[in-house]
Amino acid sequence: MTSMKFEHLFAPLQVGPMRVPNRICETTNTINSSMAPGLIDDHFIAHHGAKARGGTGWIGGETWLLNVPLPPGAPDEVSLRGGFGCHQAAYQNPAFAEGWKKFTDEVHRHGAVVVVQLTHLNALWSPSPVPVVGAQDYTPHVLGEEEIEFLLQTYADAAEVAKNTGADGIEIHCAHETVGYSFLSPVTNRRADQWGGGPRERVRFVVEALRRVRERVGDSLALGIRINGQESRQGGYDNMELREMLFAIGETGLLDFVDIDTGHCWGAPSYVPSSYHPHAEYRETGKASRADLGEMDKKIAVLFTGRINDPVLAEELLKGGYCDLVGMVRAGIADPDFANKAREGRLGEIRRCIGCTRCIDEASEPVCIPYTPTCSINPVIGNELRWEAEYRPAGTPKRVVVVGGGAAGCEAARIAAMRGHKVTLLERGKRLGGQLLIAAKAPGRDSFEDQVYFEENEMIRLGVEVRLETRANLDLIKSLAPDTVVIATGSLPRVPEEVPGIGLPHVVQGWDVMLGKASVGERVALVSQEDYYQTPCVAEYLAERGKKVEIFHKSVHLATEVARYSIGMVLNRVEKFGVAVHPNLILTEVKPEALEFVSSWGGNTYTKHGFDSVVLVYGSVQQPDLYYQLKADGGIREIYLAGGAWVPRRLAEATRHGANIGLMV
Repeated sequence: MTSMKFEHLFAPLQVGPMRVPNRICETTNTINSSMAPGLIDDHFIAHHGAKARGGTGWIGGETWLLNVPLPPGAPDEVSLRGGFGCHQAAYQNPAFAEGWKKFTDEVHRHGAVVVVQLTHLNALWSPSPVPVVGAQDYTPHVLGEEEIEFLLQTYADAAEVAKNTGADGIEIHCAHETVGYSFLSPVTNRRADQWGGGPRERVRFVVEALRRVRERVGDSLALGIRINGQESRQGGYDNMELREMLFAIGETGLLDFVDIDTGHCWGAPSYVPSSYHPHAEYRETGKASRADLGEMDKKIAVLFTGRINDPVLAEELLKGGYCDLVGMVRAGIADPDFANKAREGRLGEIRRCIGCTRCIDEASEPVCIPYTPTCSINPVIGNELRWEAEYRPAGTPKRVVVVGGGAAGCEAARIAAMRGHKVTLLERGKRLGGQLLIAAKAPGRDSFEDQVYFEENEMIRLGVEVRLETRANLDLIKSLAPDTVVIATGSLPRVPEEVPGIGLPHVVQGWDVMLGKASVGERVALVSQEDYYQTPCVAEYLAERGKKVEIFHKSVHLATEVARYSIGMVLNRVEKFGVAVHPNLILTEVKPEALEFVSSWGGNTYTKHGFDSVVLVYGSVQQPDLYYQLKADGGIREIYLAGGAWVPRRLAEATRHGANIGLMV
């Protein structure tokens, strides 16, 4: 327990007619938590309701996409393919409103407020014929007067539905990839009519939307906007223009709050900043806006968001005058109970977001619908109802032995211990963490070690016996007389044995380089058959140490499986480190003085010279041998194979697999 007092974080705040019980905000997001697309179901309520139950004071839920002015005869698919609305929006469905009312009641039951965000996205239409960020393959339709009127009216219509379902506030989305933003930006608004012009003129659409909403719902709801503190794109508005626009909007008297972030969906930075960004990197933008708005109306609250994962940092921001409210969406995804834990002084029990962006990346580009929300370190997210139904204290405590202290092993041990089992964890390394310890060595990924600290603290808190620097074998395991064994021995780097010369001494593994087990020369060829983060991480690690790195990669571009909210920063950093990337090449032979490649597509061959070292990043191979030895022995009946030892996957899958086994034992 800590005696730290959060005098600002847990102080209530009056925002217009809305009284927020504390300064912690789940700003509106698009995590896609409903298993019934277009409706509010029990999964949605469980996901967001958990944060209210966990002490978060402001719940935004998920954005309301409004209906759009498609031309007569245009199928909804034209718009839905880009995810930008349709003829009939969800809020127009009585079943949606009924579900949202149920959700609002649940949030209110825990003392929190509900703020509905109203959104028009703009890939298909814009004030001017300028392609939007992330949709450069076509020029959007230019909005006419009737279409603008249609859009404005939908804000009011949706706000009325929100009011009737019990919402406490309305937020109009005027940031990244929205119609509101496209009117504010000088890049996308080049109109010469009443909707365009200088900063004070470009706000007209936003002001008119606010006015329509206020006329419809009256003074019973708090009203605000979400806005980019910085565009972070060439030709975008600067800080002075932002100030001018905020003054022009604020002086109307329509604003109760302003929600500020930085960047856009495809940017470097993204408005969902990853671990590559410092915590609250653009806090000065929030502070400046708070000061500017305070000159006009001190009652206008400023909400600032941007990679804030720690209540101590949130308290510092509030105390320092950077904002009045703190947006902490991913903090609540990683640990929905973090607010209550902070209030109760249990800071060591908080599972802190590591900034991997898996949650938003997967939600923005789901592989299937319905989609289950994902977090790399919290196995419960997206499965709240299942955990509520299945989590029970153990009826008969067992002796459980877990082999392997990576993500899967730690979670299996943690959940089993929480349920009352006597758990012993065997780890051959000097610390828990497994591959997390390797990832944390990459530039910009040090926050991954936060999850290691969490697991280490949990093992102590829950009484798990951890034996480090212990190589498990059949005899050792049997000597512990376990009822249950979980094999979470992970994976090892794959060696392409089919490639001639792969065993030459100047060929090493990326993992070994990161762990300091292998050294390299000055010119490094990094040969990759991995499409996620490993390759750029190893490349950055080497480049940061002064090595001249060239990547030879099998795919069309580096990190093809990294989604839009993160790919911009990944490629930006590779470029800044001076790493050259050669796509569509597969290694066919290693020679002492040269590398032979073949094109992934055309079959052309290439020879590359001049490298001192070859570093391989070829993914990994599972290590299940101990599991099969135990099965063959037959002395232990209950044996599980977990995580990368079953098949190498990503952190989220390993975490969930281990946690699920912890539920089963």
